[in-house]
Amino acid sequence: MQDQIDQYTAEINAFTPANADELETFRIKFLGTKGIIKDLFEQFKTVGPEEKRTFGKVLNQFKQLAEAKYNELKETFNSELTTHDSEFDKTLPGDGFQVGSRHPLSLVRNEIIDIFKRLGFVVAEGPEIEDDWHNFSALNFPEEHPARDMQDTFFIKKNNGKDDIALRTHTSSVQVRMMENGKPPFRAIMPGRVYRNEAISARAHCFFHQVEGLYVDENVSFADLKQTLYHFVQELYGEGTKVRFRPSYFPFTEPSAEMDVSCTICKGAGCNMCKYSGWVEILGCGMVDPNVLENCGIDSKVYTGFAFGMGMERIANLKYVIRDLRLFSENDERFLNQFQSEII
Repeated sequence: MQDQIDQYTAEINAFTPANADELETFRIKFLGTKGIIKDLFEQFKTVGPEEKRTFGKVLNQFKQLAEAKYNELKETFNSELTTHDSEFDKTLPGDGFQVGSRHPLSLVRNEIIDIFKRLGFVVAEGPEIEDDWHNFSALNFPEEHPARDMQDTFFIKKNNGKDDIALRTHTSSVQVRMMENGKPPFRAIMPGRVYRNEAISARAHCFFHQVEGLYVDENVSFADLKQTLYHFVQELYGEGTKVRFRPSYFPFTEPSAEMDVSCTICKGAGCNMCKYSGWVEILGCGMVDPNVLENCGIDSKVYTGFAFGMGMERIANLKYVIRDLRLFSENDERFLNQFQSEII
């Protein structure tokens, strides 16, 4: 044991670390819980009684030497670190960092929700995988309607009608669930992702985002629908935006219309976004068909309502002049970083 202590003593005296990591290695080797000194004290237990006093003194001196060496070197490194830090002006500003950005669809979604919340609408959500009843039948889609065809809908399970399971093609299914499980009045919007079997291009995608709205109560009229949507457009695009309604057809509303706004890019002068017409269609709407109300257990002789639906991508296209739908789902940082200023 004496030979071991002499060897280790020489090693400690000669030890000169180059950095703090080497000093830490020294501490673990000699002073750690599984280090050399711990091991020597275990060996000391086997020393005979007549030698314990002599070796005990030597072992304690060796331990004190290792501790003193470690503390001395530690103080030296701390002093050098303090001197190094004092060379810098601590009053200088810190390094800048890059601000993150929200997705443009999230910005549009939040703005749409805020506008309708001020009108008393609540937000409702539902499942993205739907059965035939909630996705088609309750909304007055006849069995032969082309939207049921495999070319338009992503079916998960197809069994000729009522047992079909599919990815929802619109968030109107949330309206059905709301009307089935509650009592009028209803005033809600339904934002969410929907799926349709379409070829991906600059103007179309197999998944996109919708915001649909529903208002059901006594004495609801088409005039209420027009005024609600007119207010929405003025809030979203500005007071100078013009609005027009064109007759249309949807299975779940009657009468039905499509709503156009004056092109926010060319201000009505004509551009490729509006196909040089000065107008861009942004949503479909109409009075809820009485059959839909009855399918959901609501008396259509007492209650009436209106519904509307819009694509968030179309709204974002006009607001931020984005001409390719694929940009919304490619997660390109160069595209997303353009919207940093929107959250500051």
